[in-house]
Amino acid sequence: MTLAAERKTQTFDSLEPGTGQVYATFPVNTAEDVAAAVARARTAAQWWRELGFDGRKQRLDAWRVHLAKRGPELLEIMHRENGKPVGDAQIELALAVDHLAWAAKNARKVLGLRRVPSGLLMANNVAYLEYQPLGVVGVIGPWNYPLFTPMGSIAYALSAGNTVVFKPSEYTPAVGKWLVDSFTEVVPEQPVLQLLTGLGETGAALCRSGVDKIAFTGSTRTGKKVMAACAETLTPVLMECGGKDAMIVDDDADVVAAADAALWGGMANAGQTCIGIERVYVTEKAYDGFLASLQQKVAKVEAGRSYGNITMPSQVDIIREHIADALAHGGTAVSGGHVDGTLVEPTVITGVAEDSLAVKEETFGPTLTVTKVKDVDEAVTHANNTTYGLAGAVFSKRRGMEIARRLRSGMTSINSVQGFAGVPSLPFGGTGDSGFGRIHGEDGLREFGHAKAITRQRMRPLMTLTSFDRTAKTDERLGKVIRLLYGR
Repeated sequence: MTLAAERKTQTFDSLEPGTGQVYATFPVNTAEDVAAAVARARTAAQWWRELGFDGRKQRLDAWRVHLAKRGPELLEIMHRENGKPVGDAQIELALAVDHLAWAAKNARKVLGLRRVPSGLLMANNVAYLEYQPLGVVGVIGPWNYPLFTPMGSIAYALSAGNTVVFKPSEYTPAVGKWLVDSFTEVVPEQPVLQLLTGLGETGAALCRSGVDKIAFTGSTRTGKKVMAACAETLTPVLMECGGKDAMIVDDDADVVAAADAALWGGMANAGQTCIGIERVYVTEKAYDGFLASLQQKVAKVEAGRSYGNITMPSQVDIIREHIADALAHGGTAVSGGHVDGTLVEPTVITGVAEDSLAVKEETFGPTLTVTKVKDVDEAVTHANNTTYGLAGAVFSKRRGMEIARRLRSGMTSINSVQGFAGVPSLPFGGTGDSGFGRIHGEDGLREFGHAKAITRQRMRPLMTLTSFDRTAKTDERLGKVIRLLYGR
């Protein structure tokens, strides 16, 4: 067998989390495949850029309509390949098309050529600023939200005028393929959005391929590997990594609403949410009411019905380890605690030590630790005592904004969970081990362009400074101007 023939036989399977059965089989794209895709994207980039904001918007709007109309096809794929209920998949679709619509509509306003103030010293010049496309963007997507999360990079990169080479997670390649195929149906002229499938080696090849930026979503551990690979070619990166998000429940909080939000924030999508709630800190006055309401509500949540199986089998061992460690460190499971294959019961543990794995490390499962604290100050201290800094939530009737601003995180919701993710105009991202850079909003559009500054001299300057013909009198006059403008 020739090397080329052997390479063609390299494939991997995508499995259904609920059954373990093979859902679909995909090729393992090689470094040569990656290089060819990037070369095609480089050629297509010129065409896509020259369409301008209006031409791109027309095509992106058509894609949005296509996604909305054929959504049921995609929802079934997401249900089978990712394991989430169809209703939850539909929420993801709604968010994705909303962000796509916003990015296409606002790209010109945010990135287009505009005049900016020249300042007094350069008043003889007209100053302009625009954000030009980077060229080719590589997007490495996650499996937990295989549509909404990568769309936060894809839609914004395309709207900014870039072409995209997309490698979805090896656990959800069918979702990625459907997404790319749907775009190709609407924009058949050039390979503006392309698909790569494979394992870690394919992603590493994309990092080393010479793309103009990599937008990565995944674990902090994998993110460090992505950064190391990109460093070899000085490829800039946008990193959206994990979190250990906390909720704070204040004295005056609506404890019923807080319990409902904590439960959704911690258990939805089987807890496989980077912005999901994993830790809850409740003040003494609110604790009993909150815990009673939480116990009442969690009793109605059922693994396999309310949420699906753990998508990545290896994560089950981590979840099991965190639960066991929490119980060994003095915690009490007031709900759940059992794991059946890849189904994890909704688990609420109280009294967990702050140095336990369940508090320190990302669990990524349907678990919550609930801790009683003296006051909000103690809650904020605990919430910020993490290397992560992605998101969080605050429940308080009077002090919500004050508390939210004290949390060291990129995003916080007040009296709700994850509200920021549904607002297209807000940036999405974190700090610390949660990564850097932003998707969504104006910041998200600017991530996929480079600032281009232009000045045009419209009249002769009052003082000619940038010339070897400058005189001592000119220097004297400049000194007077500096003192007059800035010396008071």
